[in-house]
Amino acid sequence: MPTQNTQLDELSVNTIRLLAVDAVQKAGSGHPGLPLGAAPMAYVLWSRFLRFNPQDPHWPNRDRFILSAGHGSALLYSLLHLYGYDLSLNDLQQLRQIHSKTPGHPESNLTPGVEVTTGPLGQGAANGVGMAMAEAFLAATYNREGHNIVDHYTYVLVSDGDLMEGIASEAASLAGHLKLGKLIYLYDDNLISLDGPTDLAFTEDRMKRFDAYGWHTQQVTDGNDLSAIEKAIQAAQDDTDRPSIIAIRTQIGYGSPQAGTSKVHGSALGEENVRKTKEFLGFDPDQSFVVPESVGTYLREPGLRGTDLQNDWEKRFAAYTSQFPDKAAQFQRSFDGILPDGWDADLPTFKPTDKPMATRQASGKAIDAIKKTVPYLFGGSADLASSNEMPKSGEVSFQPGHHDQSNVWFGVREHAMGAAINGMSQHGGVHPYGGTFLNFSDYMRGAIRLTALAESRATFVFTHDSISLGGDGPTHQPVEQLISLRAIPNIIVLRPADANETVEAWRVAMQTPKTPVLLILCRQELPILDQEKYAPARGLEKGAYILSEAYETPQLILIGTGSEVALVLKTQDELKKQGIPARVVSMPSWELFEKQEQSYQHEVLPPSIRKRLAVEAGSPLGWHKYVTDEGTTISMNRYGLSGSADDVLAYFGFTVENVVDSAKKVLAGQPEGIEKKEILS
Repeated sequence: MPTQNTQLDELSVNTIRLLAVDAVQKAGSGHPGLPLGAAPMAYVLWSRFLRFNPQDPHWPNRDRFILSAGHGSALLYSLLHLYGYDLSLNDLQQLRQIHSKTPGHPESNLTPGVEVTTGPLGQGAANGVGMAMAEAFLAATYNREGHNIVDHYTYVLVSDGDLMEGIASEAASLAGHLKLGKLIYLYDDNLISLDGPTDLAFTEDRMKRFDAYGWHTQQVTDGNDLSAIEKAIQAAQDDTDRPSIIAIRTQIGYGSPQAGTSKVHGSALGEENVRKTKEFLGFDPDQSFVVPESVGTYLREPGLRGTDLQNDWEKRFAAYTSQFPDKAAQFQRSFDGILPDGWDADLPTFKPTDKPMATRQASGKAIDAIKKTVPYLFGGSADLASSNEMPKSGEVSFQPGHHDQSNVWFGVREHAMGAAINGMSQHGGVHPYGGTFLNFSDYMRGAIRLTALAESRATFVFTHDSISLGGDGPTHQPVEQLISLRAIPNIIVLRPADANETVEAWRVAMQTPKTPVLLILCRQELPILDQEKYAPARGLEKGAYILSEAYETPQLILIGTGSEVALVLKTQDELKKQGIPARVVSMPSWELFEKQEQSYQHEVLPPSIRKRLAVEAGSPLGWHKYVTDEGTTISMNRYGLSGSADDVLAYFGFTVENVVDSAKKVLAGQPEGIEKKEILS
């Protein structure tokens, strides 16, 4: 612990504050209030506790720091610059400018030292829980007596707004249950939100809430008291059985004429107020982006110590490798994102003589096989393991005292699960996955979106994918979810047609490094397609492929996804009996198909064949691109109904008879004449 120098401490804190203020003022927009108030707690953490090496931002055993209150990004950028990361003073001057390394909210794939992409409140808090889960799992998996190669903390700076969000409550409840003792929240308790005082809407006793979650709670009454903050962080570290939250009472916009008001939350101070703030903090009001030489030298020291910390860790890891070579190799592969040789050798294959199987069941068998060869496949379900076909027996789950187990019970916390998965991925060392019903992807959409934006490796498993749920009714029958998910950039949605395509979907998921993969799986049993009669399921990797060719030049192309592929194959047979040659295309992934060369796309969907019919038990939005103006869809334009699966499917036209009739109308140039059963009352 460095010796405290009161004058240098104060000068350092104020330098952090004013770099942020100047950056926001130059940008003409931003959030100066949080940096002015929270700089002291950040300074204490970064100078006296945080273990990091700015020369290697991805050192596996570094401490993680998350700015969940991502609107205060100018604070994080000031810290990264001053503590030696590859972020220049000029970068700070480009805050919120296009193509800069300092966007309006932190983005992990743009800025060295930014651990996760944050901004939507509550997400970073839940990301931190995922990171702490990954640390706990890796420590329990790899550490041996005398060899603690995984031993670091996750610190999260949270705001009032973060703690108001439901996702933060979900995540904190889970963290308390799991006893994640290496997780510490620094709560910027300033009593102000964007619209005004927090007592307009937020008056509960936050610390009692976290006490109930099973957290270690502390309060620091003066956010400028560096010694009190230091003691609180040390006490949080000393409590190894509980996550910790330290409520630090700060004044938003400290030192500015608008201090303590919502006016300083989300707007630049203005030139005159900037001058007055600098005068109050003892800086020359006529100078901007000032880093006193003593501060620059002093704040480089923790980073230099970090180089020594990493060097020491690498020596210890070498000793560990000598004693536990297999574990060390596994550890290295997991952080490098490299799968073991032969990882997929035991993936199941299914024969057409096997009994019909729901794709969710095939997914469960694939997970079981992968976990035997990829022990860092880490995840579980949001209280639907038996429905999602997630591992649920035969092993002790990830629980206090059993953090070495890879099966996680997330509880009914879909949004927190999604954000935790993102945090796990950004932490490294695990391939995270999580499952729930497709309809409930709506609850976690914010987390999925940020996982895609952060370019995280993650697998989301969504089962019960259509109106074929039957009796559960329209509250549980997804309609708009598929197109909603397909609309998210940098994402791969896979809706496999049978058990073998499902296995191939998992193969894609495991080998996709910077794009989350979403598996859309059915509840009802489907026939296993004959890969000798039809094209092999490996065609899934191209997004769409000719599953069954017409007996002669096709007049029509039938396109199906998921459970509707079997239906269009039956339709093809019936059309053949009527002398109509039709090609069947299985199209499990729009995104993968769009990545293919145009020549391949035209091979599957020739521009010369414009008579096309897509069949999918979801919204028709987006399908026009593939069916052309001479084709149409059999799809859903309304919510479903409660009833048996067969009755519901028949009512909405998902029958051979209706698909044949619709195909003939497309061929007759009357796609608009297809009876839209789905809009009948």
